[in-house]
Amino acid sequence: MDICRDLIRIDTTNPGDHSGPGERKAAEYVAGLLAEVGLESTVLESHPKRTSVVARIEGKDRTRPGLLVHGHLDVVPASAPDWQRDPFCGEVAEGCVWGRGAIDMKDMDAMMLAVVRQRLREQRPPARDVVLAFPADEEAGGKWGARWLVDNHPDLFEGVTEAVGEVGGFSLTLGSRRLYLLQTAEKGIAWLRLTAHGRAGHGSMIQADNAVTELAEAVGRLGRHEWPTRLIPSVRAFLEGASEALGVEFMPNDPAQVLAKIGSISRIVGATLRNTVNPTVLHAGYKVNVVPQAATAEVDGRFLPGHEEEFFAELDRVLGPGVTREFINHDIAVETTPDGALYEAMTSAITAEEPDAQVIPYCLSAGTDAKSFSRLGIRCFGFTPLRLPPDLDFSGMFHGIDERVPVDGLRFGVRVLDRFLDCC
Repeated sequence: MDICRDLIRIDTTNPGDHSGPGERKAAEYVAGLLAEVGLESTVLESHPKRTSVVARIEGKDRTRPGLLVHGHLDVVPASAPDWQRDPFCGEVAEGCVWGRGAIDMKDMDAMMLAVVRQRLREQRPPARDVVLAFPADEEAGGKWGARWLVDNHPDLFEGVTEAVGEVGGFSLTLGSRRLYLLQTAEKGIAWLRLTAHGRAGHGSMIQADNAVTELAEAVGRLGRHEWPTRLIPSVRAFLEGASEALGVEFMPNDPAQVLAKIGSISRIVGATLRNTVNPTVLHAGYKVNVVPQAATAEVDGRFLPGHEEEFFAELDRVLGPGVTREFINHDIAVETTPDGALYEAMTSAITAEEPDAQVIPYCLSAGTDAKSFSRLGIRCFGFTPLRLPPDLDFSGMFHGIDERVPVDGLRFGVRVLDRFLDCC
C-alpha cells in the first residue's frame, strides 16, 4: 500500500507530448527500491525526463525461457476540481488508495515491487528468469517507452518468450459467482486525422464547396455508423463463461442479452463485439465570416484482431471520397489462446487464493504495451490480479475521476503474484 501511495504522489502525467513532468522521478524511485534489496536496474532515458526501468531476476531454472512482467509509470492527466480528493494525494480513505494511476497502473507497479522485494530479502527466486519492466509513455502509445525499448534495447529481453501486464486478473461478481478475467486479446489502434478541403471565401456568399460541411457530414456518418458484430475467440469465450455463471443460454446472435446482466464491465466487453470509431477532436476556421479552405477532425478507431483490413475498407466507404485520412498512431491488435503452462499458472495462482473462482479469458477494448513487446515474439497476457467489491465501477476508474483501488484488492494481488512467481 505504501509503495502505491508513493508512486501516485509522484506526478507522471503524460499529455501525449513532452510537456509533462516525465517519468524520471518515478523511475529513480523504482530503481532505488530494487537497489535496496540488491537488484541492479537499467535506467534508460529515451528523451529528457522520459525514463524507463528494466531489471532481471535470476530464476531457479535458468534453462527455461524468461518471463516479462511489466507495468507502465505514466498516467493520463487529471483535473483536480473534478475529483473528491486531490488526484495526486495518494490518500487512503473508505478502504481504498485514491489517486491518478491507482488502477492504471501504479497498483500493479506497487504489487510487483512489493512481491519482488520480499522474495529477494527471503532469497526465494522465481521459477524461471523474470524481467521486470517499468516503461514510460504507455498512455500515448509507447513511442518513448516500450516501443523505444523494443527497438533500441531488445537485448534486455533476450530469452523472454511470455509476458504479463495490465488489465487482467481482476474479479467480476455475477450473482453469487466471482469470475476472474484474464486478458488474452486487445484491439488494434487507428488514431486518425481526417481532412476535407474546399474553396475559401466570404461567409456571406453561397459556398457549395465548403470544407466544414464536407467534414462535418463525414464525421457524423462515421460517429453514427453501426459496425457489424464479429465474435473473435476471446470474446466468445468470455460470453460463454459469463452465460454459464449467469445460468443463461449463450446466444451468439444476441450477445446483448449477456451484456445487460454484467454491469459496468459491459462498456469494455461491448466495445469488443465489433470495430469502433469515435470522433474526438474538430478543427476548422479562424473567423466567423471566412469560409476556411480546410477542416480537420481526429478520431479514435479500434479494430479487432484479424479484422484490420475490413476495418479500413469500411472506414473509407463511410468517409467517402471527399475526406482524406492520415495516421496519428497506428498499432497492431493482438490475441493469444487461453491455454498453456503460463495460463494454467495464472489460473492456479488465483484459485489457490479463492478455490471457487471461475477464470475466463476476455478481450480488452483499449491497448497496452503488449503491442510493443509482442513484436519481439513474446506471447502476452493481461494479469494484474485484483479482487474487487461488486459495486466498484472498475471500468470507470480507467482515465476517469476519483480513480481508486481497494487496499484489500492490493493485498490479494500481492498474494496471487507471489504464488504465480513460484509456478510460472
